[in-house]
Amino acid sequence: MTDTRPPIRVVVADDQTVVREGLVLLLGLLPGTEVVAAAADGAEAVRLVAAHAPDVVLMDLRMPRMDGVEATRLITGKHPGTGVVVLTTYSDDTSVLDALKAGARGYLTKDADAAEIARALAAVRDGATSLGPAAQERLVAALAGPQPKPRGDSLPDGLTVREGEVLALIAEGRSNSEIARRLTIGESTVKTHINNLFAKTGVRDRAQAVRYAYRHGLATPAD
Repeated sequence: MTDTRPPIRVVVADDQTVVREGLVLLLGLLPGTEVVAAAADGAEAVRLVAAHAPDVVLMDLRMPRMDGVEATRLITGKHPGTGVVVLTTYSDDTSVLDALKAGARGYLTKDADAAEIARALAAVRDGATSLGPAAQERLVAALAGPQPKPRGDSLPDGLTVREGEVLALIAEGRSNSEIARRLTIGESTVKTHINNLFAKTGVRDRAQAVRYAYRHGLATPAD
């Protein structure tokens, strides 16, 4: 049966121009989807929602002036007919919980494919919730309570718990695909964590990363 409903009207909010324009292009190719506006920060997203009354906002979390969590809170409070799907590269549990507490009904990582995004938009437009597999894992973990940090209560150079886990697995000689399977995340997410931890620690390759892991107690020699 042909779907005769009007298209899902979407506002895209992301501070990175290349990401924002890429999302607009991608959504424009999805049948039954219409991008009505695009915002470079949370404050602009709130203004555009008031102006266009979209069905869904595809919302980045980390943006200047007003972040995605605060923008979500304002949008869902003032415009209950508009649903919010959070789209982010970040994997910390606090972001998931804060966004959901603020009223978001969908959560996807930026490695989501077109089909996942389309399903999330449709679900949220219809009043349901939509959490991607990686987001579900993190949400369950967060609700279960604090997870133990790898080898100590504090990590050097601002590494997150997940980055510490990835670094420890690199030190074990694991490939990206093996790390992805071990942590139940996508390979693209593993690559993002590796890029972030390389930048934070100043290492240039895996060999240096292994030395860093051993030097800082994130890995120990096998027995």
